[in-house]
Amino acid sequence: MSALRRGRAALFGRRPRTAPARPAPGEVLVRAEDLHVRLGEREVLTGIELSAHAGEVLALVGPNGAGKSTLLGALAADLPADSGTVRVDGRPVSEWTAPELALRRSVLPQSAALSFPFPVADVVRMGRAPWAGTALAGADEEAVAEAMAAAEVTAFAARPFSALSGGERARVALARVLAQRAPLMLLDEPTAALDLRHQELVLRVCRERAAAGDAVVVVLHDLGLAAAYADRAAVLHDGRIAAAGPPSEVFGDGLLSRVYRQPVEVFPHPRTGTPLVVPVREEAKGEPAGNPSGPRNADGDLTRA
Repeated sequence: MSALRRGRAALFGRRPRTAPARPAPGEVLVRAEDLHVRLGEREVLTGIELSAHAGEVLALVGPNGAGKSTLLGALAADLPADSGTVRVDGRPVSEWTAPELALRRSVLPQSAALSFPFPVADVVRMGRAPWAGTALAGADEEAVAEAMAAAEVTAFAARPFSALSGGERARVALARVLAQRAPLMLLDEPTAALDLRHQELVLRVCRERAAAGDAVVVVLHDLGLAAAYADRAAVLHDGRIAAAGPPSEVFGDGLLSRVYRQPVEVFPHPRTGTPLVVPVREEAKGEPAGNPSGPRNADGDLTRA
């Protein structure tokens, strides 16, 4: 038995455990009820009421410091509630053991760090640890291979995690979460270190998992991605939910301008109708209004000042 497998057995035990049933479409997989969370002397979340359902992507958006990551941590049971309740799979999170909770929700933190140079394949395989001792433990290799392919990390399976770029590490961390195959996925800024192609890849994977019946809660800064891929969005502002619903309904220029303290315009994409959020920018100093590219000659070519 490898050291990794011995560690999994020690952590999760060898006693047979029952895997949770697949959720029914629309079933509430996580719910926050009058949730308050304090960090030190500051109340970061106040009176949060929110749920995520099987078959949907729920985006948490809002400015820095609004409480998005804190809310995700509370939904994951990684941060305790000061008051109120978080329920996963219908039960308060305090009533689940850590191994039981790991079968029901997976968590992708903002940053992934490892102290040892594990090969990429082993890092992804760590996501299968909760299933040790269950009837589905035999699906480990299939789940790992499928997750690595989805995150496009198969090509460097043997490379040490510590030798990867930031974007590559982010995709390996996503693959670990996918390999866990929990019906509730909680992702904190999964696109932050990624290029355009892989940002789209991550959100397509989120949509695929929702189509397969999972619930996906994802913290995003890119409102365009949230509008394009989320079924619902919760806009956080000063530790409260300012609005929640389909992006086409809640992404209004008035609300977003107030929440982000930056004037924006929201208009539908000419082909898809998806809301596009564009900052209102002042004219560049020294350039005439309506000609932001600078002066041109009689042939229409740019000229130098």
